[in-house]
Amino acid sequence: MIDPDVPIATGAVPIQTAQRYAYFVSDSTGITAETLGSALLANFPTIRFVRQTIPFVDTVEGARNVVAEIDRARVDGGRPLVFTTIKAAEVRAVIGGANAVIIDLLAGHLVELERALDTTASAQLGQYHAVGDAERYFARMRAVEYAIEHDDGQSRRALDIADVVLIAPSRCGKTPTTMYLALQYGLLVANYPLTDDDFPTDGLPRAVARYADRCFGLTTTPLRLSQVRHERRPNSRYASLEQCTLELRRAEDLYRRNRVPFLNSSTKSVEEMSAVIMQTMHLRV
Repeated sequence: MIDPDVPIATGAVPIQTAQRYAYFVSDSTGITAETLGSALLANFPTIRFVRQTIPFVDTVEGARNVVAEIDRARVDGGRPLVFTTIKAAEVRAVIGGANAVIIDLLAGHLVELERALDTTASAQLGQYHAVGDAERYFARMRAVEYAIEHDDGQSRRALDIADVVLIAPSRCGKTPTTMYLALQYGLLVANYPLTDDDFPTDGLPRAVARYADRCFGLTTTPLRLSQVRHERRPNSRYASLEQCTLELRRAEDLYRRNRVPFLNSSTKSVEEMSAVIMQTMHLRV
């Protein structure tokens, strides 16, 4: 299913002047093609991209079916863009015959690496997302279990081994950031919601006060927070602009008083937020 990519307004938004179809085609999960392709597309904010990821295209027949689908796409704004990470030359050749602009994210770099390393790349599919180092894989799985147990302040067990404790008012992005840091980097991350019960206070809430040096705060804009909360509890005090403004002001004051580093999540992706948190907290993986 093709879902239109509609950016969330975070301020002055450029007028969208065009629309293009963008396909991410891979012989594996498609994560690499989608991640790298999306990073490139982000440089063109005035264009609305309609995106589709097509994974596991590892046969010539499968590639022909994909080409037929791409060729049926509307081309009002120009030929579709196709980002590929396909290793097999015969499959790449079929995809290359599509009535589209083909951006091969893999082939040229593999050739350069083969020359530099004086060896041939493995023909096995899915190498980008293989388990690889088993110890690191299991560390990530343990980190995910830890994140689930400590989501939204549900548990205080083993907080002393947390790498980071994220604190923020509800719906500021704590959970997705926690899960990303756990799954991607194997970091032990707990998160704690700041509620009315935690104010007024000069210090951090009792549950996390002992771990102040591991705390990192999140904030957002009142309007954005109100919009997100309205999706969960429409027309409630919880989602009102007044309540959101109050909670964010109190949270930011708390961060500043206790010298807790924090960032605004309204204009950043989970990946960007995670990078800032790791850099600020001096975490290396």
